[in-house]
Amino acid sequence: MNALLYGLVVLIWGTTWIALKWQLGPVPIALSIAYRFGLAALVLFAWLAWRRQLVVPRGRALTWVLAQGLCLFCLNFVCFLNASQTLPSGLVAVVFSSAALWNALLARVVHGRAVAPQVLGGGALGLAGLTLLFWPEIASQQAGAGTLTGLAWALAGTLCFSTGNLLSAALQGQGLKPVQTNAWGMAVGTAILCGYALVSGVPWVFDASPRYVGALLYLAIPGSVIGFTAYLTLVGRLGPERAAYSTVLFPVVALNVSAWVEGYRWTAPALVGLALVMAGNVLVFRKKPAASPAAPSPRPPARA
Repeated sequence: MNALLYGLVVLIWGTTWIALKWQLGPVPIALSIAYRFGLAALVLFAWLAWRRQLVVPRGRALTWVLAQGLCLFCLNFVCFLNASQTLPSGLVAVVFSSAALWNALLARVVHGRAVAPQVLGGGALGLAGLTLLFWPEIASQQAGAGTLTGLAWALAGTLCFSTGNLLSAALQGQGLKPVQTNAWGMAVGTAILCGYALVSGVPWVFDASPRYVGALLYLAIPGSVIGFTAYLTLVGRLGPERAAYSTVLFPVVALNVSAWVEGYRWTAPALVGLALVMAGNVLVFRKKPAASPAAPSPRPPARA
């Protein structure tokens, strides 16, 4: 089950980058995100009602669900789309892929959980590999105020994503399923974005072109309903640190999609980077060898 969930996250989120790009256009960013998560929330609520699993979070769980919706289904997407205005998409992906390390560090700060050495080592290898994969974009980016601003946005988005991971783990610890908390969290994110659009005077428009509608449906159903449910289920089963390593792998899928759709060309450094990413993945999921049982001490000879 873990392998199935992990594969779903990597394949689905690895192919959502091109759909996100197809949504850029006449529709304001806030409304595109609201359309996506509003539709996804409706699907999840309908599913939960049909399964008779619709529950209303109460007490502390309600506060955590509100915070999860703000972090996972609102702020982090706003941050990354703003970062993409001044940074190449590859560099934004490199920053986002540090979520595996941020999850481990936040779990250490918040819960006092020890950080496994193989998690840090695997995350470092993965980031080094991604740096090689995206090196042409990184090298061509000229430093300046726009670059620093973009990096700040990307880092803020990654921290929001990691914070949402910890909130989901806490909610699952209270017995709530990811599909339940996601429905409410997506509704919260949608409400916040719509409220912002009303207050700021953003024009309410919709793009009825087949490309935009197709991208919206893909982002809402596979990308949000299936992708977030699978990922946050992994957070509950594996912990935020190991689950977040999928964020290191899905940019590799995105590059292959880009090679097919946008003409991306693989280079020698990119292939080396891919090998490092795979090595980091193996290191993160390598099981510790079981300790050998101590040999029984010899008994002294019995006396006559």
